[in-house]
Amino acid sequence: MMGERRCPSCREAMERRGFDRRPLGRVELDVCFGCHALWFDQHESLQLTPAAVLQVFRIINEHRERPARPLGEHPRCPVCNKALRLTQDVQRHNRISYHRCLQGHGRLTTFYQFLREKNFVRSLSPGEIEKLKVHVSQVRCSSCGAPVDLGRDAQCAHCRAPLSILDAQAVSRTIAQLTEEERRRQHVDPMAVMDGLLAGKAFERKMARIEGRGMRSVTPDAVDLVVDAIGSLLSN
Repeated sequence: MMGERRCPSCREAMERRGFDRRPLGRVELDVCFGCHALWFDQHESLQLTPAAVLQVFRIINEHRERPARPLGEHPRCPVCNKALRLTQDVQRHNRISYHRCLQGHGRLTTFYQFLREKNFVRSLSPGEIEKLKVHVSQVRCSSCGAPVDLGRDAQCAHCRAPLSILDAQAVSRTIAQLTEEERRRQHVDPMAVMDGLLAGKAFERKMARIEGRGMRSVTPDAVDLVVDAIGSLLSN
């Protein structure tokens, strides 16, 4: 990424943060802490290493108490300046939404939607919503910040986001899984490396035999229930 990026929503300068990329290298993400949003160039979210996902989670925690500006109605791509389209998707059994560039330059994802995408946050079941009503009558939507009247709605009336919670057990499982994936990623199996080298040598010999028969080339085979909970969880 080159040059300073402006937030697609508020148009203020975004802060650039570097994270480890899989299998190698770095991912440079643009973050708007005022809007609680991340800009991902194409495929960058999938390229984050498990350790990088945990790092983003902790950055979100560090800024959880800062009020988030609601996203503008017509966010524009920081690359081509064309309108972004609101998109609904499903990731790991969670419904997520984001604003994507139709030219393929990337997408704008709020902190809350990132937590849903990476399985830190889950939707409340109907039974859990009924139990919640006993103790509180209104909560704040973690997606857009609008108040949600529990006596009337089971989702945000403004952005239609489902009521969600940061489940401590789910978070613990996700953190353990990401930690194990990172351990495996950094662990190099010497036998696997040796197998790869031997396979490469065998392929080179095969290619040499083919070229020796006159062939030039070969083609290989084809209350915010989420934000408040983050602080409590990480402070323990």
